[in-house]
Amino acid sequence: MRILLAEDDALLGAGLHSGLQQQGFQVDWVRDGVAAQRELLTGVYQAAVLDLGLPRQDGMQCLIEVRRHKNATPVLILTARDGVPDRIAGLDAGADDYLVKPVDLMELAARLRALVRRAHGVAEPQLVAGALRLDMAARQVWLGQRLVELSLREYEVLQIFMLHAGRVLTRSQIEQHLYQWGTEVSSNTVEVHIYNLRKKLRSDVIETLRGVGYMLPAQIQPDVPLGVGLVS
Repeated sequence: MRILLAEDDALLGAGLHSGLQQQGFQVDWVRDGVAAQRELLTGVYQAAVLDLGLPRQDGMQCLIEVRRHKNATPVLILTARDGVPDRIAGLDAGADDYLVKPVDLMELAARLRALVRRAHGVAEPQLVAGALRLDMAARQVWLGQRLVELSLREYEVLQIFMLHAGRVLTRSQIEQHLYQWGTEVSSNTVEVHIYNLRKKLRSDVIETLRGVGYMLPAQIQPDVPLGVGLVS
């Protein structure tokens, strides 16, 4: 799950960048409001963490501009401005959530997962496609009664498909959701992950639409229960 972090404090930013990656997020980190606005308008992010006291352009103005361009990326404001008027102004400007520093990393990760779920119309804590279930907090995957063993990257690919269940995704779209800046991606990396997912889940779980892309159906039928857990 790829997110944007906009934070100018080097120490805090480094800690959030590292901590969120440990929580399973792919994080692109910018340090000013102009860069934050540019990335939100041109990049592909599941969510953004936005500080308000940014150089070059205040985070609030960045948020206003992003929403003016009809960009619907979920935005969580993370700031030292703890007054009620500040929180009201941030939410009314288009923020989806508001946290005051210092923040507990586990709470921040949980709020980001909740924002992403809601942005995709999912109210439950799990992503569900028929018999296929993905627990975003525990990072576990079930097919019927079978707990499926996946690598971390396989899990991330499946999560992208389940967030877009019933929709066709091109290889480029999958890569944009999956990889942060500076990551070298081999030409067949996505295909390898899909091949492995089909082996571990079932060959018909991810469909190939030749010349177009791939799709995970909205309803997956169960199979014979076996089971092991997620490995990193």
